[in-house]
Amino acid sequence: MDFDLAFRVDEPPFPTDSSTPTEKVSYELWERSNRLSLMIIKKHISKGIWGSIPDQYVCSDKALASTLMKQLFDVKYNGSRSVHEHIMHMRDITAQLKPLEVDISEPFSSHTQLSS
Repeated sequence: MDFDLAFRVDEPPFPTDSSTPTEKVSYELWERSNRLSLMIIKKHISKGIWGSIPDQYVCSDKALASTLMKQLFDVKYNGSRSVHEHIMHMRDITAQLKPLEVDISEPFSSHTQLSS
């Protein structure tokens, strides 16, 4: 599916009315790859360093929110990492949901808070 097309190929010129169909398709494929790459990168890095990555397109917000909600509800502690790391992972997911305006009920979110 060429998810890495945006990494391998420089951004083609924005299509105009005089662009050929091949140039238009080339740009659309590159733009889709770029959008997906940004979404994947943001999903796998800490919220604290998101500022250097451009915002996602609105059309992908629902898909991202759905993916994050599924991750949050499916995550289980399996002992492969510390409890602290597990809790921080859950907090990171909930932090990613906030800008997407997904409301996490207070009783659920209180389970992911660390005591001071």
